[in-house]
Amino acid sequence: MRQRVRVISLAAAALLILAAASALHAQAKIDVTGAWIFSVDTGTIGTPTVTFKQTGEQITGHYSSATLGEADFKGTLKGQDITFSFSADAGGQAVDVVYKGTVSSNTEMKGTIDVAGGAVSGTFTGKRK
Repeated sequence: MRQRVRVISLAAAALLILAAASALHAQAKIDVTGAWIFSVDTGTIGTPTVTFKQTGEQITGHYSSATLGEADFKGTLKGQDITFSFSADAGGQAVDVVYKGTVSSNTEMKGTIDVAGGAVSGTFTGKRK
């Protein structure tokens, strides 16, 4: 009986430690402010520079790439979920570009890119510059 109580007590203590660690992780604020280098794969590889400014959940910034040119963007960062979009010039025609991803830390993110409503899609990884 004493052994069973000891095992239950140890299991409860382990659960409390895990819950506390999870709460601390959830409280850790992610801040993407600054310059990032992305590796984008849409069948070809591109390496745009993305500069973020974050105010709470709102993000703004500037996108610069050889493929899609220069553009200012707006988006959100809710928890670890990031989304931002802008309009780019593709051969004289405006196309919408949408990035959606997950920020795993203040230095890394990854996700998907959608250009022109699915005409071109792919993946990206980002690392703080």
